[in-house]
Amino acid sequence: MECDCCSVTVCFQDPFWIGLVERREAEGYSVCQITFGGEPKDFEVYQFLLENWCRLRFSPTIPTEKREFEHRNPKRVRRDAARHLEGRPKGTKAQEALKLQRAEGKEARRESSRQEREDEEMRRFLLRQEKKRRKHRGR
Repeated sequence: MECDCCSVTVCFQDPFWIGLVERREAEGYSVCQITFGGEPKDFEVYQFLLENWCRLRFSPTIPTEKREFEHRNPKRVRRDAARHLEGRPKGTKAQEALKLQRAEGKEARRESSRQEREDEEMRRFLLRQEKKRRKHRGR
């Protein structure tokens, strides 16, 4: 079988180190799991693959659809992506919560400053009225 692309991923799965060998072919995709004892070095993994490649037991091939590459204008792709993301919230949930908190604080400050401004205007108005009354009485 012709192998188009192959990749090896080594990870720790308690209590052993395992290697996942993924193979992509024209027919599809298949995988093989290798169990190592201790943590293998890079050269040990490479040497193991060279010596035992023909003995590896891959899973049955899963057919994958072949995607044809279609050239698209990068500017159009960018615009389409921006249009697609328009409705989505920008940022993480934490950022959204902080943004909402700031908006509520801003609204509260706006309301309190408006109330203070109206109170100050009323105080000045009453002072002017009192001054008019005093002048009218001749004091």
